[in-house]
Amino acid sequence: QVQLVESGGGLVQAGDSLRLTCAASARTFGSYAMGWFRQAPGKEREGVSCIRGSGVNINYANSVRGRFTLSRDIAKSTVYLQMKNLKPEDTAVYYCAAADNAHPWLGIMCELKSTDYPYWGQGTQVTVSS
Repeated sequence: QVQLVESGGGLVQAGDSLRLTCAASARTFGSYAMGWFRQAPGKEREGVSCIRGSGVNINYANSVRGRFTLSRDIAKSTVYLQMKNLKPEDTAVYYCAAADNAHPWLGIMCELKSTDYPYWGQGTQVTVSS
């Protein structure tokens, strides 16, 4: 079992930066792939980024690549999402999620399918004003 707690959301202006934090309770944090997802009002949940293994294999959605950076600190059982140059369309509730590193994704990269992740945090709101 993994318990996840997100923090760091808030109200910012377009062009600003935010860093989201996800603290995990797992005793074997390094054995989990970690993902960030978001859901805007009236829209489906979409994958933002995920990290698998030691941190070399990181996947990003096209909409955030080059602006968002995911990282993890295994010693602290924490994963971060650094968001820069935020846009109004980034407004959403952001969720942290976890899946077993051994999940049978097709390649070495994790994938951004929410159904692949059995463990979820409660979410943190990010609002970007124009």
